[in-house]
Amino acid sequence: MQRVRLNKTTHWGRLPALMFCAAVLLSAASSSFAQGDDPAAVRKSAADLLNRIHDAAQQQNYEGTFVYQRGTTVQSSRITHSAARSDGEFESLESLDGKPRKMLRHDDDMYTFVPERHLLVVEKRQNKDAFPSLLTTSSDQVLTVYEPKMLGADRVAGIDSQVIELDPKDAWRFAYKLWADSKTGLLLRAQTLGPDGQVLEQLSFSQVRIGGSVDRAAIANGIKNIAGWTVVRPPVQPVNMEAQGWKIAPAVPGFREIRELRRPMASSEEGQPPIPVDQAVFSDGLAAISIFVEPVEKNSRKEGAGDSGATHVLVKRRGDFWITLLGEVPQATLQQFASAIEYKPSK
Repeated sequence: MQRVRLNKTTHWGRLPALMFCAAVLLSAASSSFAQGDDPAAVRKSAADLLNRIHDAAQQQNYEGTFVYQRGTTVQSSRITHSAARSDGEFESLESLDGKPRKMLRHDDDMYTFVPERHLLVVEKRQNKDAFPSLLTTSSDQVLTVYEPKMLGADRVAGIDSQVIELDPKDAWRFAYKLWADSKTGLLLRAQTLGPDGQVLEQLSFSQVRIGGSVDRAAIANGIKNIAGWTVVRPPVQPVNMEAQGWKIAPAVPGFREIRELRRPMASSEEGQPPIPVDQAVFSDGLAAISIFVEPVEKNSRKEGAGDSGATHVLVKRRGDFWITLLGEVPQATLQQFASAIEYKPSK
């Protein structure tokens, strides 16, 4: 099987020995107290915090810079978010590294600007769990497959935060460690942890301001003033994959299908029409797995598997179709999903 590739440290000096020991002892004591709490109380505290994180991302005004780290990849972005009962959410997300990109959003209407091509992609938002959002389902569903640990207080970007770790109850998923603003619940840092506790991926605010006024007019005007841009509206539509002959029933606890979509993909042969690609998305509330099904083209594509950070990919051929599985889960989970995919041509 072919391997598939996916596309400064601050020196603070040496802490005095006494201070260092005290910090270690306090940390250990905090962890001990947290783990010694009544399980029902810990679960309720965890559910409440997860719900606060979910609500804060949608309901709070905030703006700041966050950094995404995966392996040797480091990318920074600036986000501005405004919420009002009168006219909903406005959001601006701008990449600060590499080629310029800017996304403006009003509720579920997304406008992605690609300056070097003077291109504007207009589409409906499908993923509502992008940082600092979190859940794709209820906290109760999450806590059926993750064991919570309340780890006490910490600081992120100068803001007091509550820390929670969500450990998987099985080997089908990774662990998560989350830092949330103590006052509002806004997610400030999220880590995906491997089986040995190593950080596979991290998203973290380096600077953030929560509350107060945000210039939502600038976002609204950016959405309106699109004269001169080439506007593309990808025809994404719902699809019934079962009606197409596909059955996907993996025996993996906690994962539920949340949507099925069909979107066009450009053909590798010049002059040929776009190829329809069907996508099924499964989630356990934190981790998501996408399964893409597309017709085989005349190319040298091969089966294979790969990973980058927490993200794994698996490519399989099933008759006249390529099946690509992608998700922030262990490779064994994708293999389990792949083994549960059946195809019977519809009559």
